[in-house]
Amino acid sequence: METTTNPNNPGTDQNIPGTDQNNPGTARPLRRLREGSMLAGVATGLAEYLDVDVTFVRIGLVALSLVGGAGLPLYVAAWLLIPEEGSETALAGDILSHAWHH
Repeated sequence: METTTNPNNPGTDQNIPGTDQNNPGTARPLRRLREGSMLAGVATGLAEYLDVDVTFVRIGLVALSLVGGAGLPLYVAAWLLIPEEGSETALAGDILSHAWHH
């Protein structure tokens, strides 16, 4: 994870999730990952983007599902809106563009 010095407090470092460690100052794209995925790669992609263990993301989604039921709708929304690795468009974009062309 990239760390940068906080300009408001020069003695502290702040973690910036979603930044490319090899290319400081640029954001990594959020993608669903095939490797290590159990279903559609949502949890694996979010974990990589946030630089946390995938187990924490999965536990969070299960907890959201059990408490209020938001986990499953959020997972499905992420599946539709986050592009798969190697693709520039999300599944929802593919579905909509296909519908517009017919």
